[in-house]
Amino acid sequence: MTRKLLNHLVEGPGTASALLLGPSLGTSYALWDQVAPELSVTHRVVRWDLPGHGGSAPDLIGPDATVGDLAALVLDLADSLGIDRFAYAGVSLGGAVGLHLAVHHPERVSSLAVICSSAHFNGSKPWQERAELVRREGLTALAENANSRWFTAGFTVPRLVEDHRNADPAAYAACCDALASFDLRYRLPEISAPTLLIAGRQDPATPPAHLREIADAVASATLVELPGASHLAPAQCPAAVLTALRAHFGGGAKRGMEVRREVLGDAHVDRAQARQTPFTARFQDFISRYAWGEIWTDPTLSRRERSMITLTALVAHGHYDELAMHVRAARRGGLTPEEIGAVLLQTAVYCGVPAANSAFATAQRVLAEEDGDDGAAG
Repeated sequence: MTRKLLNHLVEGPGTASALLLGPSLGTSYALWDQVAPELSVTHRVVRWDLPGHGGSAPDLIGPDATVGDLAALVLDLADSLGIDRFAYAGVSLGGAVGLHLAVHHPERVSSLAVICSSAHFNGSKPWQERAELVRREGLTALAENANSRWFTAGFTVPRLVEDHRNADPAAYAACCDALASFDLRYRLPEISAPTLLIAGRQDPATPPAHLREIADAVASATLVELPGASHLAPAQCPAAVLTALRAHFGGGAKRGMEVRREVLGDAHVDRAQARQTPFTARFQDFISRYAWGEIWTDPTLSRRERSMITLTALVAHGHYDELAMHVRAARRGGLTPEEIGAVLLQTAVYCGVPAANSAFATAQRVLAEEDGDDGAAG
């Protein structure tokens, strides 16, 4: 029988590296509305709902549930989407799920961000009491007090408060059971994934000391504290959270720049960087992250093969300035003039003789420059 999956939303390129986003207790994946679309420019973003929250079925967990049970549901979801390894960011209970995954399934988590969360949630008693209250009286009273627990005075997100009010009481109580039994403090040194901790300075539920405790125990951790933020920082301070997450999950840009230099050469990249302006900066970042950090690093094809494909595509679209750059890159990558000529000859058949004629002229000029010869194509 097919197992039920957590309700989820997938955004971003299917070929990009995966980033899973976990919610807090009482909210839905709408918690990430101001952050996820921007992250999806460079990642395949998967937001998910807790059982009984948003669109997830309440019977996915039951009484005495654990954070490990929730983590298993997240892995089921990832498996169903064909995602083997992923970056992960989570808020509060969603952050606890991320910590559990990083400790118990390190092979699945490439990098981790824990937001307004903790390795423990102040002991079991408060959560046991809350679970009993919700099972007895429902969520109405708790939802009415959500703003004071989640945000600083005067701030609210009505959609999230409504999600709290509409959550299934039994599933919500089961999530409280999971928080009651959660304590990962003594396993934190085992976390090997690069880890970002984001604390809200005004967070009454998981104050900065909780995030500092994790940062002190995890060898590869970085801590960011957000002034003016309370418990649901992605909703209250989306720009600050987005900036921190981009910096943390932006390894693709760093690796992309390394590959870009390897393929195109330092001189070319240095010239491109020198010409960068505030107007073009975001495009340059996109190229580094996506073209060079995602596509050119994919081991499915060799760099020689990618050079051949790129030369063909540039001829087909008549991008001869770019073609010159990639003829140089092809030579750096080990293609011989004869191999480059064979690629261009192939384009004569499938892209047209005039396009190939212009391409041969461009390539011959570049090759002549390499040889110190001023010869030109005829």
